[in-house]
Amino acid sequence: MQAPPLSPKRSLPTGARNSRAKKPKFAIDSHAILALLENEKGEELVAQRLADAQNNEIALYMSLINWGEILYTIERERGSKFAEELEKEFDQYPIQLMGVNRKRIRAAARVKSQYRLSYADAFAVALAQELKATVITRNPEFKSVEDVVPVLWVR
Repeated sequence: MQAPPLSPKRSLPTGARNSRAKKPKFAIDSHAILALLENEKGEELVAQRLADAQNNEIALYMSLINWGEILYTIERERGSKFAEELEKEFDQYPIQLMGVNRKRIRAAARVKSQYRLSYADAFAVALAQELKATVITRNPEFKSVEDVVPVLWVR
């Protein structure tokens, strides 16, 4: 079974990749990608943001911790073969996976200590704070941090 595509295939306008204009930044949470993969409500918004990033109109980022959430969820629900296919395909999409270092661990720990959300979700919030980005999610736990980071709800 092949993993479904994460975004519609759209051609880039000439010169779009070389644009130096400051573009909006988004930290995408695992729940947003899972909405797309599972054809759930709000998948159109996620597909559009991926297309926007492909066309160099926005920048999409994701913590490796949130990427791990996607992998374990898909492997648990659909099996290891599907998760492996998704992992190969994911490299083609315009999401920059952001590593974990001591600074990011400390920032996520600080978020987790102050708000009611999972530790993995704290990494998405901390990344959004660091990048001055908007979080894209459908996870209701993020309601507790709307005063800390902007949230674009997948609905």
